[in-house]
Amino acid sequence: MADRLNTEGLRYAQAVAETKSFSAAARAYGVTQPALSNGIAKLEERLGEKLFDRSPRGVTQTAFGARMLPLIERAVVALDAVAAEARRLTEPGEQKIRVGVSPLVGSHLIAQAFSIVRDLPVPRDLVLREANMQDLRESLRAGELDIILIPAVTAMPRFEHRVIGVEPIVVVTPDSEENAPLELEEAGKDQFILVPDTCGLTTFTTQLFQAHELPLHTYPGEAASYRVLEEWPKLGLGSAMVPRSKLTSPDAPHRPLMNQGREVQLSFEAVWSADAPLAADLVRLADSLAAARQASAAH
Repeated sequence: MADRLNTEGLRYAQAVAETKSFSAAARAYGVTQPALSNGIAKLEERLGEKLFDRSPRGVTQTAFGARMLPLIERAVVALDAVAAEARRLTEPGEQKIRVGVSPLVGSHLIAQAFSIVRDLPVPRDLVLREANMQDLRESLRAGELDIILIPAVTAMPRFEHRVIGVEPIVVVTPDSEENAPLELEEAGKDQFILVPDTCGLTTFTTQLFQAHELPLHTYPGEAASYRVLEEWPKLGLGSAMVPRSKLTSPDAPHRPLMNQGREVQLSFEAVWSADAPLAADLVRLADSLAAARQASAAH
């Protein structure tokens, strides 16, 4: 059956499901309503059941349609993704690597990525997109991004991973002026201000305390930015944990977070698909970022 499905019929059905109107769907595609209705009728004939019921009250999905239309929508999205990827790889000037980055990723990593991409065997442009962790992971799975640079806090099975950086964690406390190192066990006595669990910082904080079987006491409110994480402790609302590079200034009052005398660090990783069309370049990018991290650590 599937090899005889007409792609226009799939698109017409998806448009009707979205607009809930045959006439509106026809206008959206620039075809006459009879042509659209005929295309959907042929699709329904191939599938063996009706997708829509039409009445004076409007268009509704049949029980069969309610099961099939989500599949049809995914098929249309996949077809568009195939065409978009083909254009990206074959059209002149479309030599881009689409990189998704977490807001936690430091600017030095992004600068390194730009430099590495310029030195690839086939020079490419780097197109950045900053988004929260869930959006980045979903976009990578959908093929909308080629590689993502994120905190290494959530597993993504069946994807390639490479640790590309580490960031010391510091704590802003009401008494940060002393700048003395703060042991993790001592920090467990504080109340912590958290940000929404979208960038990976709250996940890291929670995992850190759980891994060491320490209680995590949290402020009942929620900060919206790293700047707020610096400002609210001054009001006595609690302490805040941030990567050192996210401080407004290196001189901003803070205490290095230690675990038995060793710096607590947040790792960052590059994640990509081994089956990606640009996989060879993505491996070079990830390996070069990892090598730069190792060279920096050696110094």
